[in-house]
Amino acid sequence: MGVSGMGSRAGTAAGRAAGTASGPGRASVLAVDAGNSKTDVAVIGADGSVLGTARGGGFQPPVVGIEAAVDVLAEAVAEAASAAGLPERGVAEHVSACLANADLPVEERELAEAVQARGWGRTTDVRNDTFAILRAGLPSGAEPRGVAVVCGAGINCVGMLPDGRTARFPAIGRISGDWGGGSGLAEEALWFAARAEDGRGEPTGLVRTLPGHFGLASMYELIEALHLGRIPFERRHELTPVLFATSAAGDPVARSLVDRLAEEVVALSTVALSKLGLLDEEVPVLLGGSVLAARHPQLDQGIAELLAAKAPKAVIGVVTAPPVLGAGLLGLDQVRADAAAHARLGAHYSG
Repeated sequence: MGVSGMGSRAGTAAGRAAGTASGPGRASVLAVDAGNSKTDVAVIGADGSVLGTARGGGFQPPVVGIEAAVDVLAEAVAEAASAAGLPERGVAEHVSACLANADLPVEERELAEAVQARGWGRTTDVRNDTFAILRAGLPSGAEPRGVAVVCGAGINCVGMLPDGRTARFPAIGRISGDWGGGSGLAEEALWFAARAEDGRGEPTGLVRTLPGHFGLASMYELIEALHLGRIPFERRHELTPVLFATSAAGDPVARSLVDRLAEEVVALSTVALSKLGLLDEEVPVLLGGSVLAARHPQLDQGIAELLAAKAPKAVIGVVTAPPVLGAGLLGLDQVRADAAAHARLGAHYSG
């Protein structure tokens, strides 16, 4: 991981010029937050008011290809533009798109070109969706400065500075050194429980709680049901809360997995802080995603204690605002909207 400039941009610089106002029949920012399971879109006026919103399906270019994935965005954009009383094409001066699966700079560039080709805005800025969490967790008028760790289905971390420099990780799974995330935790829990039942591993309550969640009596039954598809693959994420509940009940194996996740969160955040020269400064470290936002006491305590030892001035925050707010604020940053516009947008999503 290194330090680089933020996101990939396409189009002219007109939408980022100081004092730029929306053109005739055009909003200031089209904000897009697209995750694996859903997409949120907001059309935002020059004063920070939300003119129209929409929700669409998940954004998965590795599965369906870039154009088909952008087609999913297009449905939500068309709905939001209609709600704002604006045409889909040229709906905004600037498109701020924070997208899942935009994990590498080359992917950001490809996606920025594909989004720009749709003609939704005069300029387009595409970046990984973790940046939306980071920007949403900062005060609406604050400089974009801090680090965010997101743990939902997967795990990722980004950091940013007001001058545009960023710190980030590839975050594409085990081949890039990742550990954790809801899916990864579920797999780890299954691994330990399977070995506990057949005698290869140490005893753990997971051997009962995991199959019990699906009304099954043994890990063998659960393994068979998962392997044969009687329990759909996408339901494995349901086992992550079971892992945390088993840990809270005192199970040593489950507790060790939660402790390891705390270590991973702190490792990500402290490396990002160090790369940006922020390790010894008072700076926000923001936690987001379904796993971290659930506020599990053991996990929260572990993160707080480990981070205090490595970055004692860091200030932990948990982001509960919708990530599309972050995409919108990043867009307002780019068009150099005033503080009142940032505050108005923040107030809309905090109400």
